[in-house]
Amino acid sequence: MEGFLEGLGVAALVLLAIIGALSGIIAGRIAGNRMGLYIVLGIVGAVALPFVLAALGVTALAAGGLLMLAVVALVGAVIVLAIGRAILK
Repeated sequence: MEGFLEGLGVAALVLLAIIGALSGIIAGRIAGNRMGLYIVLGIVGAVALPFVLAALGVTALAAGGLLMLAVVALVGAVIVLAIGRAILK
């Protein structure tokens, strides 16, 4: 059972990184430059927000499964990308 949960955690982390990278690619294409920076910011936002919510005790994230995790990752990536765009502008 531990192996299954470990594999699920790795799959979730990969999913978060993919969502963040895709968000960064889209933001880089819209902005027209610094695509690498936007990809990194997207990945950081997508990976960080679920951990922050878990640290704050938001347990609905775990009950929602991978789909809820993907939605939260997308929101986190968008927030960090917007902050990064505002700072870099």
